Amino acid sequence: MSQAKSDIILDRMMALHPKVMDLVLDRVWRLLAALDHPENDLPPVIHLAGTNGKGSTQAMIRAGLEAAGKRVHAYTSPHLARFHERIRLAGELISEEALTAILDECYAANGGEQITYFEITTCAGLLAMARTPADFTLLETGLGGRLDATNVVEKPEMTVITPISIDHEQFLGNTLAKIAGEKAGIIKRGVPCVVGPQPDEALEVIEARAQALGAPLIAHGQHWHVYEERGHLIYQDERGLLDLPLPNLPGAHQYQNAGAALAVLRHLDFGETAYEGAMTDAYWPARMQRLREGPLVEIAPDVELWLDGGHNPAAGEALAKHLAGLPERPTYLICGMLNTKDATGYMRPLAAQAQQLTAISIPGEANTLPADETAKMARSVGMTAETADDVTQALADIAASNPSARVLICGSLYLAGHVLREIG
Repeated sequence: MSQAKSDIILDRMMALHPKVMDLVLDRVWRLLAALDHPENDLPPVIHLAGTNGKGSTQAMIRAGLEAAGKRVHAYTSPHLARFHERIRLAGELISEEALTAILDECYAANGGEQITYFEITTCAGLLAMARTPADFTLLETGLGGRLDATNVVEKPEMTVITPISIDHEQFLGNTLAKIAGEKAGIIKRGVPCVVGPQPDEALEVIEARAQALGAPLIAHGQHWHVYEERGHLIYQDERGLLDLPLPNLPGAHQYQNAGAALAVLRHLDFGETAYEGAMTDAYWPARMQRLREGPLVEIAPDVELWLDGGHNPAAGEALAKHLAGLPERPTYLICGMLNTKDATGYMRPLAAQAQQLTAISIPGEANTLPADETAKMARSVGMTAETADDVTQALADIAASNPSARVLICGSLYLAGHVLREIG
């Protein structure tokens, strides 16, 4: 298959990346100025930051807005199978033709200057969204918040901060307070901010930032509560109680993300159609996604096969809790991780739920943790672990030993993307 023209341009953009990765907004502001500041022409913006759950929360907000008949732009990262997933224009993924044209324009406007891949592609997304009519724009940060390339909108409609935990320490700091300070950088003067459940150390930083800027907080545990009761999601705030279906996205950890999405929709004063749509219509691949068809399922037709892209300790805890709540079945992990992640922290909570872990290296990723290192770390937290050449071999070996196993492919969004590309 010939390479898409957009992929060729994206490859050229990679060559512009500075030799040293630094979080600054100077390069973004320079390119946005050359593009005549598209960030000032966006439909009303809802800006999301957080360590875990911001993609799922964004998906539920989008589903709710669209259920209410609104046209919604959405920007997210990273992509799983195709770059086009990052830019959704008025409800539809950007077309190859439109993406190629907007990338070409941004590449030319940048004039060969150094700029990161995320920065220049974010500018492309903003330009595409500014030129397409819509009712709302959902922007998800890539890394942090304060110096993230998406943090260029002076007056968003709302901001959202999902749960914060330790991740990307090399860029954001090695304490919850430092990381929260970076995430809280999206809070703007006088703009309401929905806050998901937070550790006390993180919440204190967020509250101080909001108070300094006069930004009203709509915080979990203070202004809104959410919980499951008899197979329903119960959301409660000062306006009353909502009794809704459980989120379409599986896992108890999605309840808090659903609560944040509902807090946004309630503040914007949408009605029951939006609230129910946020629960029933949201779709977000590689977040405890059940794989029911494709070549992997054909290899092991009796295996219960799942895919998840979580990759930090908080994600490991959420996965372990979800697995513990599923009907009893021998559970096996096929795990590939990046060498920049806390692999033992991720795997430690999963040890009690997994009968065995099969480690693989992530295909095509320079920063993959080698399979034998992943297996070694799994053993260090008490798991039985072995290695395999790839997902196919790992799954076939598991199915041969236990045909009715539950298998979770996990550890990285990059591995999840590889799997989704492989199964089409």
